[in-house]
Amino acid sequence: MSNPIIHLEEIRKSYFMGKHELPVLKGLSLDIFKNEYVALMGPSGSGKSTLMNIIGCLDTPTDGRYVLNNNDVSQMADDALATVRNKEIGFVFQQFNLLPRLTAAENVALPLVYAGMKKKERLEKAMQMLELVKLTDRSHHRPNELSGGQCQRVAIARALVNDPSLILADEPTGNLDSKTSAEIMEIFEEIFHNGNTIVIVTHEEDIANHSRRIVRLRDGVIETDKLNPIFSKATAHS
Repeated sequence: MSNPIIHLEEIRKSYFMGKHELPVLKGLSLDIFKNEYVALMGPSGSGKSTLMNIIGCLDTPTDGRYVLNNNDVSQMADDALATVRNKEIGFVFQQFNLLPRLTAAENVALPLVYAGMKKKERLEKAMQMLELVKLTDRSHHRPNELSGGQCQRVAIARALVNDPSLILADEPTGNLDSKTSAEIMEIFEEIFHNGNTIVIVTHEEDIANHSRRIVRLRDGVIETDKLNPIFSKATAHS
């Protein structure tokens, strides 16, 4: 089997309040491979948000090794981590995190500004991504002129624009009604079938059930790591 895109080895993360150590991740190991669709679940305080921040290179572990797409990012400095984030990871957040003064197309193109791409090429690529999420007719609208579901489609297009190794989604339907949530999860399904690797952090079982593998955390360790029976049964019968 090829090398994993995500290789976490005995990851520990503690926060310190004065001299008091608060361990959050307690020696967690996990491999995720190309074109996997994985849900990270766990109750509040299980460590899933801390794990997501480490996977997303938004934070570094206190101890242990993290290799992302063959790069050891465990102890990288902040500026090096920022470069890795922009190149390797497409983020989708619950709050969308769109810039209010930019149009949908300009928001999607933003990572390409940091990548140094020329403006004409940036907007062409942004329009391709908006077409993928079926939102080209809203390309000139600003976030306040879009619905919540449309804003999340823009955020997904922005996550894809750099051709990242990994799509990392944190509660991507948390602010959406059930109908819109289902539409957004259909887009993730399409992205997965296009060959992308997706890690989705959620506390909702129905959202996790779209994934092919569910990793459950409790008290800073992995409690269970199983293939989603909904899809493994379907595969067995196909």
